[in-house]
Amino acid sequence: MSKAFTKETDADDEELALPPLPAGSKNYITPGGYARLRAELLDLIDNERPKVVEIVHWAASNGDRSENGDYLYGKKRLREIDRRIRFLTKRLEIAEMTDPSVHHGEDQVFFGATVSYVDGNGTERTVTILGIDEADTALGQISWISPAARALLKARVGDEVNLVTPQGVQVLEVLRVDYPAPDAAAH
Repeated sequence: MSKAFTKETDADDEELALPPLPAGSKNYITPGGYARLRAELLDLIDNERPKVVEIVHWAASNGDRSENGDYLYGKKRLREIDRRIRFLTKRLEIAEMTDPSVHHGEDQVFFGATVSYVDGNGTERTVTILGIDEADTALGQISWISPAARALLKARVGDEVNLVTPQGVQVLEVLRVDYPAPDAAAH
């Protein structure tokens, strides 16, 4: 059978699954996180996609597409871009923007807080509780639906909370809670 008549089944071509939200909850996001996702979406639509379409068009005009690397890579990249555009569009549609600066000066943990805590081993950590679409663990950011964030939410400075882990229950003591200043939140 000719390869031209076989359906491409690429694992990369599957739709990105949306990270799960707790039942009945909203997709909270900070204004800064929303702005970053929106900027990425607009860049993909206005810049990245048109460039790749132009390359694919040029490569297609060169003839035999079956061995044309520019064409094949361009089509794959176009699928990746379109998938990311669909993902970002869906996430931004359901996003519930929440400004953490309204809690500036408070000592209770809410969405958007930067929390310093010490665990039972004496290890001090600082995390910022953000939305599932904006949290980056490499930067010390955790999703508000993560077990650590769930344990910390609504606690106050000085409180001890229980974090259930596969190794057992860990006691975390909240040392400090910070929020961005109202004027800094606009970034």
